[in-house]
Amino acid sequence: MLKMKSIDDFDYSGKTVLLRIDINSPIDKKTKRIVNHNRIQKSIPTIRKILDQKARLAIIAHQGDTLDYQNLIPMTEHAHQLSIFLGEEVHYIDDVAGPAAQERIKSLQPGQALLLGNLRYLSEEISTFEDAVKLCPEEMLDTYLVRGLAPIIDYYVNDAFAAAHRNAPSMVAFQEIKPTAAGDLMLNEVTALNELMVSPDHPCVFVLGGAKISDAFGMMRRILESGTADSVLSCGITGEIMLLAKGVALGATKERFIKDRGLEVFIPEASTFLQNHPDRIFFPEDLAYSEGGTRREVSVRDLPLDEMFMDIGPETAKK
Repeated sequence: MLKMKSIDDFDYSGKTVLLRIDINSPIDKKTKRIVNHNRIQKSIPTIRKILDQKARLAIIAHQGDTLDYQNLIPMTEHAHQLSIFLGEEVHYIDDVAGPAAQERIKSLQPGQALLLGNLRYLSEEISTFEDAVKLCPEEMLDTYLVRGLAPIIDYYVNDAFAAAHRNAPSMVAFQEIKPTAAGDLMLNEVTALNELMVSPDHPCVFVLGGAKISDAFGMMRRILESGTADSVLSCGITGEIMLLAKGVALGATKERFIKDRGLEVFIPEASTFLQNHPDRIFFPEDLAYSEGGTRREVSVRDLPLDEMFMDIGPETAKK
């Protein structure tokens, strides 16, 4: 049974609510504009439900991180897009928890929303800080974010399901001192995930990829050891780390990319996974890259190749 309270369990009328959402979006490298608004749209129902209670709503969110620094930008456009989908203005201030942000929150009128600046401009919110400085939620009460915002809010709501794996102040600290609820998106996703983890239909296959290998490996360990997953398909950089652990040379460009980001440290752990679960973990059989704007594929058997691989190939997709 889930023990999370929903936003329907509280009366926010006239109160100040701090809402954590995940609207981290794909960004065009050249224009720095948002190219997909899916997460922004999905955040609207919870925002609408809180505002309809005439709450004063302060919204915190992030864009980019140290692993994707090119996406680390101010959130002016996010506020604009939220305003479009909501049908009313979501104000914005390029300050996260300082005096300027605090004053703007205090000046909100019932039914008004304010998006604060990019959380990832705070060192305590970036993934490298989380990895290096392992704080428990109680210790996070002394962080800049919590010290700045906790005294001026009445409730905390978390609707950032896509960031729910993060041990960061914006995700786990406010619950220690403020009445807390899960937004509709968070509650629905956690309920569905809980059902999957407790009683999945078999055969059950998980597809794990991306550059946040620590997250992928944490999930991989849990689902393989518990028997939740019958097999795991690894792709993206996670799959490429598996290939390196298997002794496959990728090529100078991709291997340099992995090393420059410190991701080669996961190779020994990948080797352990492959040794312990040799018949349950699958990795790419072919990879795709761009050559003059044209998609090309190469079999793993023909590696190494000095290219920046960006996708799995058709043979892997057939799995």
